[in-house]
Amino acid sequence: MKTNKRTPFRSPGAAADAGATRRRPDVPMAADEAAPAAKPVKRSPRPAPGGRANRGAVGRNGKPVPEGKPERLQKVLAQAGVGSRREMEEWIVAGRISVNGELAKLGQSVLPTDKVKIGGRLINIRFAGSDRLPRVLIYHKPEGEIVSRDDPDGRPSVFTALPRMRAGRWINVGRLDFNTSGLLLFTTSGDLANRLMHPSSQLMREYAVRVLGELTLDAQHQLLNGIELEDGPASFSTLLDAGGEGANRWYRVGLFEGRNREVRRMFEAVGCTVSRLIRVRYGPFALPPQLKRGRCQELSETEVKSLMKALKASAVAAEDVPPQSV
Repeated sequence: MKTNKRTPFRSPGAAADAGATRRRPDVPMAADEAAPAAKPVKRSPRPAPGGRANRGAVGRNGKPVPEGKPERLQKVLAQAGVGSRREMEEWIVAGRISVNGELAKLGQSVLPTDKVKIGGRLINIRFAGSDRLPRVLIYHKPEGEIVSRDDPDGRPSVFTALPRMRAGRWINVGRLDFNTSGLLLFTTSGDLANRLMHPSSQLMREYAVRVLGELTLDAQHQLLNGIELEDGPASFSTLLDAGGEGANRWYRVGLFEGRNREVRRMFEAVGCTVSRLIRVRYGPFALPPQLKRGRCQELSETEVKSLMKALKASAVAAEDVPPQSV
C-alpha cells in the first residue's frame, strides 16, 4: 500500500534560500552580491459601503472626488434639483432611474462616484455638505394657471413664467388650485422643498377667503374646533373676520397643512361658498404687496442663508422636544 508523503511547508524565504549556493559562514558577502531590498506590497483600497471605492476617484471634470458617506438615492437626487423626494421615490418604483447600469431600488444608497441616470441621461448628483446655496422664488400665481408641467387639457402652466435655467429645474413647494391665486414658492433644491412641505416644519399657510354671505358664530367654532372631511378631520388654527360689503365677507384663515382644496371643502362643510381664495403667507414668506400677478421675485443669498439656518434650528428644536405620554 502506497503512502502519500506530504511536502513539508516552506516559507517563500526558505524556498529562495534552497536554490542559493551554500557559503561558508566565515566568508563575508560581496557588496555586489547583497540581497535586494524587499519591495513594498501594494494593497488595493478597501471598497466603501455600496460596492464601490471612492478613495482617490476622479470626476468627469478631472478633479478629485472627495470621499463621502453613502446617502439615499432619493435624497441625493432631490439635492441635485431633479425633483422632490416623494417624486424621486415614485420614479424609482417606476424603473426610470438606474445606478451604474442597473435599475435602482427603493432605499438604495449611492456614493459620489456612482453613475446615476434618469431615462438614460446622466445626472450630476450632489451630496450634503455642498456649499452651493439653492435658489428660492416667490411667485404671485394668478387664477387660471395650473401647477403642473404636463396638463392633458393644455391649460396655462405656472412654469412658463419662471426664469429658465441651464441645469436643474424649478420645484414647486406645494400646490395651489387652478382657481386659487397668491403666493407660490419654488426652489432648485428638492431637499429644501421637502423640508418646507413636511408637517414637522410646522409652517402655517395663511389665506384670504371671500365667502358669499356671513359666517355664523356656530360655523366659526366648528371650523376652529375641527370638522370631519372625507379624507380625515381638519381645522383652522386661526380665523379672523376681515370685513366686507354687501353679500360678500372676507376672512383670514391659517392652517398647518395643505391638502387638496382643503380650505374650500372646509367652508363647504359648514354651508358656505368660497368665491375667491388667495394665499397671502407661507411660513416666513409673505406675498409682497408690490409683486404683480404673474411675476416672480427671487430671494437674495442672505435671505436664503437665513431660511436654511431657521429650518435647521427648528429641526433641532423638534428633536429636543420630549415625547408626550399617552
